[in-house]
Amino acid sequence: MPDMSKILIVDYGMGNTDSVSRAVAECGGNPIVSNRREELETATHIILPGVGSYHVAMTNLRKLNLIELIQEQVRSHKIPFLGLCLGMQLLSSRGYEVRETDGLDLIPGEVNAFKAAELGLRVPHVGWNEVNFKRDCSLFEGIPSGKDYYFVHSYYFSCQKKEHVLATTFYGREFAAVIGNNENVFGTQFHPEKSLKAGLKLLANFLSS
Repeated sequence: MPDMSKILIVDYGMGNTDSVSRAVAECGGNPIVSNRREELETATHIILPGVGSYHVAMTNLRKLNLIELIQEQVRSHKIPFLGLCLGMQLLSSRGYEVRETDGLDLIPGEVNAFKAAELGLRVPHVGWNEVNFKRDCSLFEGIPSGKDYYFVHSYYFSCQKKEHVLATTFYGREFAAVIGNNENVFGTQFHPEKSLKAGLKLLANFLSS
């Protein structure tokens, strides 16, 4: 990782920034937690964490006037971007929590609710589950497929294109655990910052991109 790297963790009122910042620092990164546009404009990497409501999250990003800037940094300037849990879901075209809400539209697809009756399991999905890699990806370098990672979520991401599903997990049904364009945009449904050595290795791989 370049010495001048600047890892921007977007602070948009959806929590989880402290644990992500500590994990980035443990991986040797230079974390900055901020929602200031000038920080986003000069970041070498962007991480969008988050827990809670899709609709509230997008509303907060809109109020901060960050949506178009994030899209520009990722699409035009190819800044490496990683969404975590809710942050991954916001990569989608739209979500259906509370009401239909437009997302960042960086990975085509939509976010829908798990239904306990269909799964035959408790919702939310909370705990450690195996993640199986489906495609080669720089995030997975040095990590064996089948490792356990920590999940807390009630919604899942349905990618429009199957090539954007990089890894899956089974919880009553198979769902996308890692998504991305395999270039500069990635998302994990699990929390790598809470997933011990395998999670930190994945974060370190992202920081090296």
